[in-house]
Amino acid sequence: MAGQSLLGRLADPSQFNDAIDLRNTATELLLNHVRDIMMIRYAEEAVADLSISGEARCPCHLGIGQEAVAVGVSSALRATDRVYGGHRSHSHYLALGGSIDAMMAEILGKATGASKGMGGSMHLFQPDVGFHGSVPIVGATIPIAAGAALACKMDGKGDVAVGYFGDGACEEGVFHETLNMATVMKLPVLFVVENNLYSSHLDIGLRQPTDSVARFAQAASVTTEIVDGNDVLAVSAAAEKLISASRRGEGPGFLEAVTFRWRGHVGPNEDIDVGVRRSPEELAAWKGRDPLRRLVDALVADRGVTRDQIDTIAQDIRTRITAAVEAARQAPYPEASALFDLVYAQGNAA
Repeated sequence: MAGQSLLGRLADPSQFNDAIDLRNTATELLLNHVRDIMMIRYAEEAVADLSISGEARCPCHLGIGQEAVAVGVSSALRATDRVYGGHRSHSHYLALGGSIDAMMAEILGKATGASKGMGGSMHLFQPDVGFHGSVPIVGATIPIAAGAALACKMDGKGDVAVGYFGDGACEEGVFHETLNMATVMKLPVLFVVENNLYSSHLDIGLRQPTDSVARFAQAASVTTEIVDGNDVLAVSAAAEKLISASRRGEGPGFLEAVTFRWRGHVGPNEDIDVGVRRSPEELAAWKGRDPLRRLVDALVADRGVTRDQIDTIAQDIRTRITAAVEAARQAPYPEASALFDLVYAQGNAA
C-alpha cells in the first residue's frame, strides 16, 4: 500500500482471526446473530448462482464476508428508524428483517419484488422494517440520511437515520458537506462506513494518504468509532453507543467498520487478478477473519453450542432461501401497463 496506515492491525488480515469475545451477551441473541449472518451470506451465494446462470440480469454487488457490519448495526435500531443503503445493500436490508422472498423476486425482476420488479438488486425497499431504500449512486445515501435525520429531529420521537456507504464514497464532495451540516444542526444520524479497503478495483492506498476515513469525521467534530467490522459484537457495541447519543440529541455519529468483501466489485467473481494487493493470498488471509466462523467458534467454545445445532440452523436457512428463489422463478413479471406507475403519481380521472 502506498499510503500511511492509521488502521494498523485492523487492516492486517493476519490479525483478529480468533474467536470473538462474547462480552456476556445472551446466547439466544448470539444465535440470532448467527442466523442473520447466515441468511445474508447464503442469500448472496444464491444470488451469485443466479448471476452465473444468467437468470439474474441486473448488476448484483455482493458483500459476502462483510455481513457482521449490518447485523451489528441493526441490533441497535428499531423499526421506526430510517435506514439507507448503497449499491451493496442486501445485508442492510436482510439484517433489518427485510423479506427474502421480496428480495429474490426483485432480483429476478418480478412483480412480487421489493420494488415491484422495477429496480433489481440495487433498489430494495421495505419501510415497515426501517429500510427506506438502497441507492446505487455512490455517496447518495449520505445526504439522504441527513435529510431523514432532520425529519426525525423535527418529529421529536427519538428516531435516528442511518446511511451506509463505502470508503470510496468518502472521496465525494457531498460527504464532507453533509458531515459539516450534520454537526452544525446536531442531526440524529449515524454514518456507517464499510471500509473494505477498495473502491471498485482500486486499493485505498492509491486513492488516499491513509487507510482510515474516520479522520474526515473527526475534522468535522463528529464522534467516531473505529472497529473490527468482522466482529459482530464490536460493531454492535459501537453502534449502540453512537446511536444512543444521537437519540439523546447529541448529534451525529460516525462508525468506521474495517472489513473485506470476498467477491469482486460487481458479480460473482473474486477479482483476484485486479487491484494492487487483491491476490489469492490476500483473499485467503481475509477469509481467515470470517465473521461467521469467529462467532460460531466462540459459541462452541464458551457456550456449549454444538456443531450439529449450527448445522441445523444453516440447513433451515438454506431451505428457506431455496424456497424463496423458486417462488421468485414462478412469480409473474410486472404488466407492461405498470411501466410508469412508480415514476409518475397516479391522479384521479376527471
